[in-house]
Amino acid sequence: MEKTTTELTTEYIKGHPYIKSCLKKGLINYSSLARLIAKDLDIEKKTSKEAILIAARRLQEKLKKEISYEEKIRSLLAKSEIEIKNKIVVFILEKALNFDHIDELQKQIRSDYGVFYLLEGSANYTLITQEKYSGLVGKYRLKIIKTTKNLALINFKSQKEIEQMFGVVSYLTALFAENGVNIIEFLSCWTDTLFVIAAEDVNNALGFLKF
Repeated sequence: MEKTTTELTTEYIKGHPYIKSCLKKGLINYSSLARLIAKDLDIEKKTSKEAILIAARRLQEKLKKEISYEEKIRSLLAKSEIEIKNKIVVFILEKALNFDHIDELQKQIRSDYGVFYLLEGSANYTLITQEKYSGLVGKYRLKIIKTTKNLALINFKSQKEIEQMFGVVSYLTALFAENGVNIIEFLSCWTDTLFVIAAEDVNNALGFLKF
């Protein structure tokens, strides 16, 4: 069944986060948006720009409700502590690992109160640690596919209420994207939300992560 103008307009806006953000805040020219959507979706001959404009206005009314919820998210994040560790390195490892070696590596790094996170993917493992332990990784002859240095780890330490509040992660990741900061790796553990980014982006990140 062919989609309606309202459905097409809604899908388009939700598929373009920047447009959705501006629409939510009322920072958009509806006529220009209608022309853009009609052109991009090639529906100029099938529907009127007025119909697209009306659909966009209706969606904006719904999106405005999200603003008050975002304030709750910001309130929660304002109570969070931010911990930053520099000189972070990320190793992409082959799937075939000797876990006795991994266990020994983890014990040595943890005994020094160092950073150690091991994430399992479908075809490989990702090891996040500090550059000063690179020699140890080499010592255990782990099969390294890729190494990325000059990184930083940002850890949001939130209150336990975070697990009951949906949208916190998407809100944070949107902030990184909107400010041009690439997230190299991401992980979470209950009240900890961790982002690995380029060290050169830390000052920028601290600017937009003030709540």
